Amino acid sequence: MYDQSSQPQQAWASDVLARLDGIAGDDTILDVGCGTGRVTELLLALVPRGRVFAVDASEDMVALARERLGDRAKVWCQDALDIELDERVDVVVSTAALHWVPDHDRLWNRLARSLRPGGVLEVQCGGQGNIDRVRRVIDAVARDRAPELVGWSPWVFAAPQETELRLRTAGFTAVQCWLQERPTYPEDVAAFVSTSILAAHLARLPEEQRGPFAAAVVAGVDLPLDYVRLNISAVR
Repeated sequence: MYDQSSQPQQAWASDVLARLDGIAGDDTILDVGCGTGRVTELLLALVPRGRVFAVDASEDMVALARERLGDRAKVWCQDALDIELDERVDVVVSTAALHWVPDHDRLWNRLARSLRPGGVLEVQCGGQGNIDRVRRVIDAVARDRAPELVGWSPWVFAAPQETELRLRTAGFTAVQCWLQERPTYPEDVAAFVSTSILAAHLARLPEEQRGPFAAAVVAGVDLPLDYVRLNISAVR
């Protein structure tokens, strides 16, 4: 279902791909949080003589990405905090994924170790203020239906200033971090909210509670969904 309802994520990814204009056609790219491989497929087109590696923490997502990409990219299941490469890459890319990683201090150090000196980092993820209105709805529904979820969050929506400090501490230079509001109108609101927002919440609930919980959240949200993207450009 995620693959069919992820049009907003694909639109956000186009901003990151535009920032990759000018990379060498024989570069090696690492796609962190590749999901079902839609963005990975576009990255392959940027390096016709190069290689693309792709990782995701979800076995289901990796299976879909492998089905889409075949042997054109090396895809494996791994948490971003555990990435270990046999060789350093020229470019690290991540779109709509890194706000799911709980420890951003370790994260940027891990990604820095994946890049060769002079390598490029281009990232977009949820940032400070992302889905604030939606999160208030989730908390309200949790108070009524799932008290164990009250105050719990699977996300890190970091601010540009703290992110810049983390990247510089990890050894990155030419660091640019900025927020961008991206009001979002999913074609299928129920599918989008269930798969792109509530996946981790629903996983913590008994199966019989998941549908009613998601339906109550969908009923409480208003369009546009208040997405705020944290953009990151840096050099190793």
